[in-house]
Amino acid sequence: MTQTTARVRADFDRIAMLSEQHGWNHNNHYHDFLLRHVPRGCGEALDVGCGAGGFSRLLAGRCERVLGLDLSLEMVRVAREQSRDYSNVEYEVADVMEWPFPADRFDCIVSIATLHHLPLSSMLVKMRDGLKVGGTLLMLDLYHARGVADKLTCMLAVPASLALRVARGGGLREPPEVRRAWEEHGRYDMYPTLDEVRQACSEAIPGAKVRRHLFWRYSIVWTKGSG
Repeated sequence: MTQTTARVRADFDRIAMLSEQHGWNHNNHYHDFLLRHVPRGCGEALDVGCGAGGFSRLLAGRCERVLGLDLSLEMVRVAREQSRDYSNVEYEVADVMEWPFPADRFDCIVSIATLHHLPLSSMLVKMRDGLKVGGTLLMLDLYHARGVADKLTCMLAVPASLALRVARGGGLREPPEVRRAWEEHGRYDMYPTLDEVRQACSEAIPGAKVRRHLFWRYSIVWTKGSG
């Protein structure tokens, strides 16, 4: 395990113990968008960086089997506790850079806010190879704003985020200890630009649809062809 990997694991062990991951946030705001792209008749799905398992449980309603992977032992503990009523979901503590992705196995592979911790190009290749023909890759992550359109979108996101947080019954801010943990973790985060994302996709998964979203996120949707 590298020093960076160990730090990320420690950060998310801490975050898992501080917060049970309930309520609205910038990631689960896009869950419905991702679910719309899960292939019909999905047999097996893989959730890379599953965290507390929120999206894995949603996948369980669309897929026969779901496997969630996460680096954090504490996140997996919380995920298992919250998924006791889901017989078709399993979780595994794993470093996805070392995990042996089986070839041509999954009908759907999902990753939410995980790829910025990992080498983007090599992870796209791993996930691409793990999909069956006709399988779908779904990704949501953060990007570094560079151009005018990016920065304008980020400016618009601030009031929209505050309004939605209040409308969904949350406070304007998370508890101080949770906020502090995220801020300390975020000091080390590095995000790609959208141009870098598009370039990596063009090389590993040509034809992928890369879309900028409001809350500092981008998505990738790609279906594996037979070619």
